[in-house]
Amino acid sequence: MSISVVAGAPVVPGAERVLTPAALEFLDALHAKFGDRRRELLALRTTRRDAVAAGATLDFLPETAEIRAGDWTVAPTPAYLSDRRVEITGPTDRKMTINAMNSGAKVWLADMEDANTPHWPNVIDGQINLADAIRETITLEQGGKSYRLADGEHAVIVMRPRGWHLPEKHLIRAGEPLSGSLVDFGLYFFHNASELLARGRGPAFYLPKMESHLEARLWAEVFAFAEQYCGIPAGSVRATMLIETIWAAFEMDEFLYELRDYASGLNAGRWDYLFSAIKTFRDAGPDFVLPDRNTITMAAPFMKAYSDLLVATCHKRGAYAIGGMAAFIPSKDPAANEVAFAKVRADKTREADAGYEGSWVAHPGLVPVCREIFDAALGDGVNQLDKGRDAQVPGPELLNFKSLQIDGVTPVTEAGLRGNISVALEYLVTWLSGRGAVAIHHLMEDAATAEISRSQVWQWLQAHTMLDTGRMVTVALITEIADAATEDLADAWAEIPHGRNLLADARNLLVDLTTRKNYVDFLTLPAYDLIP
Repeated sequence: MSISVVAGAPVVPGAERVLTPAALEFLDALHAKFGDRRRELLALRTTRRDAVAAGATLDFLPETAEIRAGDWTVAPTPAYLSDRRVEITGPTDRKMTINAMNSGAKVWLADMEDANTPHWPNVIDGQINLADAIRETITLEQGGKSYRLADGEHAVIVMRPRGWHLPEKHLIRAGEPLSGSLVDFGLYFFHNASELLARGRGPAFYLPKMESHLEARLWAEVFAFAEQYCGIPAGSVRATMLIETIWAAFEMDEFLYELRDYASGLNAGRWDYLFSAIKTFRDAGPDFVLPDRNTITMAAPFMKAYSDLLVATCHKRGAYAIGGMAAFIPSKDPAANEVAFAKVRADKTREADAGYEGSWVAHPGLVPVCREIFDAALGDGVNQLDKGRDAQVPGPELLNFKSLQIDGVTPVTEAGLRGNISVALEYLVTWLSGRGAVAIHHLMEDAATAEISRSQVWQWLQAHTMLDTGRMVTVALITEIADAATEDLADAWAEIPHGRNLLADARNLLVDLTTRKNYVDFLTLPAYDLIP
């Protein structure tokens, strides 16, 4: 066997169900065939970013103009994925799995990426929980309560593996860690594809963080290989691609074309999209500096352009457009809930009016709100493929960050700086402890929002940004705020095993990520080095 569990990896009960010899052989075959190409495409990301930093213009690709002008559509949507009016997202722990399946949502984005941490027990337990949910045998006894699947219809599982850039260090091949994306996909597909098809559904995936249609092509090749290897009918896989990088916004047609035998839609992953925009143009000058993250809504001209182009591209190609996350978490404060629900309702109404087929929520309490809005928009149907098809979005509109300036200056507040540091710190320490979805100030934060927060702080520092209080963003100010935020969390984390050490690690990592000269592409990479 070419693949082995690394020495010292935590022992996880039930791992033998997941890491069977046959499953490991499949992972070995995937990595033997696609590992080199994955590494080449990750290197291409750096090359392209370096070109933009040197002054190259990000625009639609001239070499793929024929694809954008062509008359083609993606494969028909299978019946089990035809209604996506409300989707709930969350990690694959056992309680969340049961609650998501019972939530009343049409789809559950079973997240092994941004809402999950790649602690080895989470990787293995997530696969076990999904397998049990598919077979409708999943139960849980916890805190004196019993959790089990309700009678009737359950949410369709659409699993999100890790992005191409993330490794799985607990499994090695020829001394090298495996690809986290191929591990997550491979184990789920190997154990569940046939079972899903036998139950009238199929292996469906959300594909994150892609920056090039060549990365979409690689997924298409992986799907074709996996179907043949496992004896699954060709074209059984369905994939929804997240348009959550600024690069992907210029290649939506190409993404759908490369995966046309498998594609079921595109999703407006707006939080990661903002992160990608900041990351890509982090050193491009004041016109590319963004204001406080909570002031950037989908009404911002460059965000509306992105949203309109996504709907138009999907509907022209017969694919579904899925809206972004409503991250609000209901609280015990009726006044706060009233304000937040009004914002959620307005956001989902905007998406429904724009032509989306459905949208995401982070909490079961928001499922009825989202469903009500899309029920009204869809009527007796399940899609709006005839809507929004003719939108024309010139490339410069996608990059019009300057539109958020006031009198030629990007408004950045000290409260925004403090909020970014506070949220990123609390998220990081919780991520290190093993949880990737964190409720902070009544919002469900995941890796995407933490990435925006720390990236904005880094960019504001490099741009010598002046705050509304008259203070400039400096290393000293960032450190001062980070230390104060650490002190605010100290008592709570002192009560948690190893909590003080986790908090210290999170503080040190955050200060390093936000003040170092060289930008780190993903905070999860150095954070991954800090977990067992």
